[in-house]
Amino acid sequence: MNILGFFQRLGRALQLPIAVLPVAALLLRFGQPDLLNMPFIAQAGGGIFDNLALIFAIGVASSWSKDNAGAAALAGGIGYFILTKAMITINPAVNMGVLAGIITGLVGGMVYNRWSDIKLPDFLSFFGGKRFVPIATGFFCLILAAIFGYVWPPVQDAIRAGGEWIVGAGAFGAGIFGFVNRLLIPTGLHQVLNTIAWFQIGDFTNAAGTVFHGDINRFYAGDGTAGMFMSGFFPIMMFGLPGAACAMYFAAPKDRRPLVGGMLVSVAVTAFLTGVTEPLEFLFMFLAPLLYLVHAILTGISLYVATALGIHAGFSFSAGAIDYALMYNLPAASKNVWMLLVMGVVFFIIYFVLFSVIIRMFNLKTPGREDDVDHIGEPEANSNTEEGLNQLAVSYIGALGGSDNFKGIDACITRLRLNVKDAGTVDDAACKRLGASGIVRLNKQSIQVIVGAKAESLADAMKKVMARGPIAAGVATPVAAVKAAPQAVPNSVKIVVETLVSPVTGDIVALEQVPDEAFASKAVGDGVAIRPTDKTVVSPAAGTVVKIFNTNHAFCLETTSGAEIVVHMGIDTVALNGQGFTRLVEEGATVVAGQPVLELDLDYLNANARSMISPVVVSNIDDYTGVISLASGSVVAGQTKLFEIQSK
Repeated sequence: MNILGFFQRLGRALQLPIAVLPVAALLLRFGQPDLLNMPFIAQAGGGIFDNLALIFAIGVASSWSKDNAGAAALAGGIGYFILTKAMITINPAVNMGVLAGIITGLVGGMVYNRWSDIKLPDFLSFFGGKRFVPIATGFFCLILAAIFGYVWPPVQDAIRAGGEWIVGAGAFGAGIFGFVNRLLIPTGLHQVLNTIAWFQIGDFTNAAGTVFHGDINRFYAGDGTAGMFMSGFFPIMMFGLPGAACAMYFAAPKDRRPLVGGMLVSVAVTAFLTGVTEPLEFLFMFLAPLLYLVHAILTGISLYVATALGIHAGFSFSAGAIDYALMYNLPAASKNVWMLLVMGVVFFIIYFVLFSVIIRMFNLKTPGREDDVDHIGEPEANSNTEEGLNQLAVSYIGALGGSDNFKGIDACITRLRLNVKDAGTVDDAACKRLGASGIVRLNKQSIQVIVGAKAESLADAMKKVMARGPIAAGVATPVAAVKAAPQAVPNSVKIVVETLVSPVTGDIVALEQVPDEAFASKAVGDGVAIRPTDKTVVSPAAGTVVKIFNTNHAFCLETTSGAEIVVHMGIDTVALNGQGFTRLVEEGATVVAGQPVLELDLDYLNANARSMISPVVVSNIDDYTGVISLASGSVVAGQTKLFEIQSK
């Protein structure tokens, strides 16, 4: 993993613990005397802010682990306690704040990914597998404690000095932060920058002697000087960007405004209420980079002005109207927070005027002004249903170069984060027809697709769809769509194109009995299924292994005659994230019939897989008359003839 990929993944991992902050803010706010006047509710919210470092340790470890594992989360928590308690015995002045949680969370997640399936000698077997993860994490964190106990004090002083410089720079420092924050949005690295500013820079000690770090922590702890890294975002997110949306609407030709109006209104309302601005920003970020540069500059100016005016405001999630209302009367909020609304009106006008002038002056292709806008307003599949979501997933896979182009699928709040073999095969126009706001190409193998709040559910659906079988580039129909039965030519002589041998030793199961509709309906292809009783999976014919899924649970073989064979070991085994499967050949390898391709840990798979019934199907069956089964009962890998493929 390169440096950019590491920090992008870290940014996503940070989102889980950050997501709990709105709950904490609600509890803290509603418990105040001017609302419910119920201290126990306020203390419940305060308890979250008091333990943010531990929450980050648990959340980052879980998010970093390959299957969001509880064992990793436990390891992150244990590592945090060991690191922090051991460090202060070396130097009582050491206080890493949230960074301690992030570091121990990373250690816990990495240890889980590396050793969660470790096998120890029999007399230590109880401590093997996932139980080994917290033990190993504790050991590594003890070593880190010994290092950081001596190394961290100067680093801590440097961070404090840097923070004091930024804070000392006052309005200028706040403006630089706002400008850089927006510039980093396309890469997703703004989360890392935000974590330092919001949870690390600055110290505040309350009446009880508890020390709080970072703008958000200090604000909700009652520090009246906090908010310089938050206040100026409110005018931009609540008013400025909606002004930009309004400008783009009126810049579109009159006959196209109805097509883009609904989209622009929805993203503008989202920005105003919640402060989630990425869906709106990505509408013009790449279509009109000049506009985005202006937006970044205006954001910096807003933070500069808010700080210069002595406005102190804060948010728990983002600078939308909901957070504004919740924080308005908090002790740390300055008496002049109402001025943010005045600033907002001014920025609405500035955004509207500047965007309108620049769009027309440079003839920028903002929504509705594209040369080819046939796709605008085209309805997408109803992603609120499972069937619609699967259809949308298949269409996106096709638009992104087909399943063969994928190396990894991930998601954050609004974007798909994808590792692909070749970003050049991605069809941007097709993605936008499906509803994507924009495509970010970070390099030739890393792309991001901005799809809005359904990003995570869409990513999960894409993984499930791909696990059922390969999808070609350009496909735009649901994988579950049942193919029409091939029409044989009457009285023609059928030629055997290929005879397959069994890829695994086991018992034959009719394809119709496979506990997966896509296979049972023969939507993926025709063939048979096998319940394996031995660990070795071999190639059923001579050919090329054109695809081995990252989780090693399935592979696709193109035989020398052109038949495309899918060997899928078990049902929903992609959810095991590769555990129980060992790859014996690499993608692209030329194999002969009977050559080992995979090795199974059958004990683990039988205990953890939904089903180990394994389909073996011809995915391009429409090119043939059909298959003739040659086996029943038990079969032997590489020896028993399984079925024949007949020509039309």
